[in-house]
Amino acid sequence: MFKVDQVSWKERLSYGSAAFASNLIFVMVSTYLLYFYTDVFGIGAGVVGTLFLLVRFLDGFTDLIAGYTIDKTNTRWGKCRPYFLWLSVPFAFIGVLAFSSPDFGDTEKIVYAYTTYIVLTLVYTFINLPISAMLPSMSNNPLERHEVTSIRMIFGQAGGFVVSVATLPLVAYLGSGNDERGFMLTMTVFGVVGSILFLIAFKNTREREYYSHSKDPVSFREGMKAFSIPWLIIFISKISFFFIYIIRNQATVYYVKYTFFRENLVPIVMGLNFLTIVSLLFIPIITKRLGGKKTMQLGILVAIFGSVLIYISSTVTSIPLLLIGVGVSGLGMGFVPSLLFSLVADTIDYGEWKSGVRANGLLYSGSAFAGKFGMGIGGAAGAWLLAFGNYDPNAAVQSSSAMFAIEFSFVWFPILAMTLVFVLLQFYKLDKIHPQIVKELMERNKKGVPE
Repeated sequence: MFKVDQVSWKERLSYGSAAFASNLIFVMVSTYLLYFYTDVFGIGAGVVGTLFLLVRFLDGFTDLIAGYTIDKTNTRWGKCRPYFLWLSVPFAFIGVLAFSSPDFGDTEKIVYAYTTYIVLTLVYTFINLPISAMLPSMSNNPLERHEVTSIRMIFGQAGGFVVSVATLPLVAYLGSGNDERGFMLTMTVFGVVGSILFLIAFKNTREREYYSHSKDPVSFREGMKAFSIPWLIIFISKISFFFIYIIRNQATVYYVKYTFFRENLVPIVMGLNFLTIVSLLFIPIITKRLGGKKTMQLGILVAIFGSVLIYISSTVTSIPLLLIGVGVSGLGMGFVPSLLFSLVADTIDYGEWKSGVRANGLLYSGSAFAGKFGMGIGGAAGAWLLAFGNYDPNAAVQSSSAMFAIEFSFVWFPILAMTLVFVLLQFYKLDKIHPQIVKELMERNKKGVPE
């Protein structure tokens, strides 16, 4: 019987602290940077839109570069953990610079925004990707990986929640009416806390060597051999999930405002997204009975049911039913992202089993790109649908075509994407053979068989 390792609670919580730290800055950027640029720093929305689009495009390349670099990294601390040590302070410092307002002219402001945002995104990739890439080295037990990933997601959600509810009050308090000063000091607070948490994660986590006995870095060409059909299934599923996440989030305000004429309900509806934390708490229990794949499929069915309730709520104009539908859908979707991250680890094991090559960084970087690509096309699709439906921001009541576009973004597009993920997972078979894969990989390593 092959040996499996249990990750201590100290290590689990420290690993989660890295996700909390990462989201303190990531959610700050994804939620408030647009507002900061346009309303505080004084950059035109069109310029900001171009900046965001360019950086999203560059993300695809930086993910691959970061993954390749991680695979070539060899230190006494491992391949992934050193980046927490090396980049924790620079990440916080650049975050503060991104939310600073130097007294520049219009052109200099644009150059400053481009420079700080691009550098911040690059550093984020190099410090965040190791959080995912080190998971296969923390445990070779799928159930342990599910539990560790669930804790990571809970901490990440908690970090995002803190930023969502605390940022504007902190800006007002620390800035005393000066938003430029308030945003800079708020980002400083988040940056200092984030740096400390990253250092805690570095100190208390471990990277264990299960399979590969070689210290030689994996070349990009060799790493390509580790890609597989199971990895591709998870890749497409991640694109679909993050497509749903973005298109539904950005459609929320339109759907609530123009379907129910209750714009004041938007914060409540958005707040129901954090019910995903409840799902994360139950993932370890359910995966022990059903496995990762079936648990995710169960969550998808619950999310689809919630979406149907949302649609029915619009036909009968029932706000309570809307809130129930959003809550149920959020609970269901809460089972998906955590397990998508942990199943990538299983596909890495499979890739080494089939090809003899272990490429944690490269495969996780490709998986990270799937999330960013899904968010990119989700954002674009929502905007295109509004334009196609002739949405008029100045109209109190929207046309039927605009209402169809809003409803499709909030209800039907997510249902279609969730159905696609459910079907794709039917072809994912690693949950049945993974124990044997781990056993054979460890036997190869024990015998010193060349990889």
